Amino acid sequence: MASKKPAKKQAWSAPTSFLKSKTVLITGGTGTFGRAFIQRLFKVPGLAKLIVFSRDELKQSELAADYRDEPRLRFFIGDIRDPERLKRALEGVDIVVHAAALKRVEAIEYNPFEAIQTNVVGSKNVIDAAIDRKVGKVLLVSSDKAVEPINLYGATKMSAEKLFVAANVYAGMGTTALSVVRYGNVIGSRGSFVELVERQRENGSITVTDRHMTRFWIRIEQVIDIVLETLALMQGGEIFIPKMKNMPITDVVKLLAPSCKVEVIGARPGEKLHETLMTKYEVKYARELPRLFVITPRAGGGPVWLKRSRMVPDNFLYTSDNKKFLLSRKEAAELFAK
Repeated sequence: MASKKPAKKQAWSAPTSFLKSKTVLITGGTGTFGRAFIQRLFKVPGLAKLIVFSRDELKQSELAADYRDEPRLRFFIGDIRDPERLKRALEGVDIVVHAAALKRVEAIEYNPFEAIQTNVVGSKNVIDAAIDRKVGKVLLVSSDKAVEPINLYGATKMSAEKLFVAANVYAGMGTTALSVVRYGNVIGSRGSFVELVERQRENGSITVTDRHMTRFWIRIEQVIDIVLETLALMQGGEIFIPKMKNMPITDVVKLLAPSCKVEVIGARPGEKLHETLMTKYEVKYARELPRLFVITPRAGGGPVWLKRSRMVPDNFLYTSDNKKFLLSRKEAAELFAK
């Protein structure tokens, strides 16, 4: 009798059933994250409406042209600095993904007041408008630079994270839940190091700020999967962090531009040598899921996903120079493909 072949393990797919009949609004929806998020959501059957809230009319018109046959897409021109415009836009919205922010580290160092107005005050405005309009779920898209920040961008993101977590007290139980998703470098996003390598490759020389610099890396498709899982799981007050791997930037250059020489130009204002995704203080409250770490303020009890999770070890060190999370050659080739 022939032996049976082992059953093939099915690939995991991000949850989407919770989006049925829901209206979703994304702030800053014309950026790299927003475009990928929109593309994925329109594959979800039963989604009621998707609203893009941003201040760039040109990018909105370009996006509208890409989806001219999609009746579920709506646009609001507005700035998150304007609370009244946000309240109008959030009328009837079920889920908000807050991705709007000033993000360029060096530019923010020289324009600090503008960064605070958008990243901190703007985030507070999103919170207030969402609570007033009784939005069900609000998710802040954050960054590894919010952890132990040394630049103003990181400090504004850290502030926004704390505002979102604390806002659950103001929202009250059973109305608006607010949570955070935090991750590292998105491969190929606008202004990313990978984009820089692609742009400089033809010149035969790639500029790096420090040969020893390391970063966490993730593809935009993986980010969207994590955001969808986070939206499905969140109860309010959690910080969700995807399981990511790291790689020195000089190894990235060798992978993407092996024939190019490396030119060291020195660190830019506010630039870290290594990044961290979780502080040693957060580790005490962190739990581990198959694809995520979750920092939660809740102790004991809680939702089903929390009960079946395990605590992260006290000595856990989630830094981009920790070789435990180093990408293998095969993993790096797959991650940086295309």
